[in-house]
Amino acid sequence: MGESKLREIGRVIHYFSKIEVAVIELSDSLSVGDSILIRGMTTNVEQVVDSMQIDRVNIQSAEAGKSVGLKVADRVREEDTIYKILQ
Repeated sequence: MGESKLREIGRVIHYFSKIEVAVIELSDSLSVGDSILIRGMTTNVEQVVDSMQIDRVNIQSAEAGKSVGLKVADRVREEDTIYKILQ
């Protein structure tokens, strides 16, 4: 990833495989358009946040302490760590 830096912003607490949505518990803010990296023992997914929801309502951003639903590009697992990619 070259010059990019990573900042931990949360963890996966649940994954819905049929709809490819991860529930993320945030320890820092996250917004639509942010680039993220999801890492775990067998997970390495990099993507841009296209949409987020809280209680099935679309949101543009969420702050630390919130749990959000996030559409993911590939399978993730509970306890995977979420990082924001900083340019």
